[in-house]
Amino acid sequence: MQPTHESRPSLRLACGVAQPARRALIEETPVAVVFDGATQAVLMTSPSDLEDFAVGFALSEGIITDATQLREIEIVRQEAAGGGIEARVWLQQDRSAALTARRRSGIGPVGCGLCGIESLEAAMRPLPPVPFRPLGLGAEEVLAAPDLLREGQALHAATRAAHAAGFYLPGRGMLCLREDVGRHNALDKLLGALLRQGIDPGAGAIVMTSRLSVELVQKTAIAGCGCLIGVSAPSAHALRLAERAGITLIGSARNGAADVFSHPDRLTLAVAQSA
Repeated sequence: MQPTHESRPSLRLACGVAQPARRALIEETPVAVVFDGATQAVLMTSPSDLEDFAVGFALSEGIITDATQLREIEIVRQEAAGGGIEARVWLQQDRSAALTARRRSGIGPVGCGLCGIESLEAAMRPLPPVPFRPLGLGAEEVLAAPDLLREGQALHAATRAAHAAGFYLPGRGMLCLREDVGRHNALDKLLGALLRQGIDPGAGAIVMTSRLSVELVQKTAIAGCGCLIGVSAPSAHALRLAERAGITLIGSARNGAADVFSHPDRLTLAVAQSA
């Protein structure tokens, strides 16, 4: 497996003095996601959990809807391409035909944010509504989830430069965690891991170390998860999308406080009565 970080020398400036030091720097590697022999997107990604990344990317892009639609996944390092990696995904015949039709229609991938989208309609695609499902998730667990996410971040602990996406199941804790240099990639890796492990995203909450952007809400809705928690605030449009899709959006979850912006009825909360 390719290393996820590298130790490099530096001069540490502190208290007006420069001292020799070493720091672990996170790796960024170009990863081409290839479906049935044709490249769909190339993204700068941390070179870990790439099978999960390929599956999660396929899910969040609408190329597949479940794991049975995959035939094979192969991770191939391309030495001639300067160390880039191909994540080769082979689809079942019906999904391969659907992907061919998608390419002919000129619909680009979301990929890293919205950079691959070729039309406003594709960028503002309608989201599938997430069915209402009480989670039994109380305030204590909501506030504890981001801390549990940070505690499990080995790559961030080494480099201080990695995002993470985790899946929190009420009553059981953080079931799954994936890290990446990019927040969208981290979420795709998590969604791929959940799909490959047969874990129902609708049973818990996705927890992110980043702000809650439009793209993260889109991926959460497509995965069928009804609760998204982030340590920073959402954008206004991300909140509008979450409201329409039926997602409980919780932002600024840190230092013992959080803001529940939409659909609080999915949670188990004691709400103070106004005077």
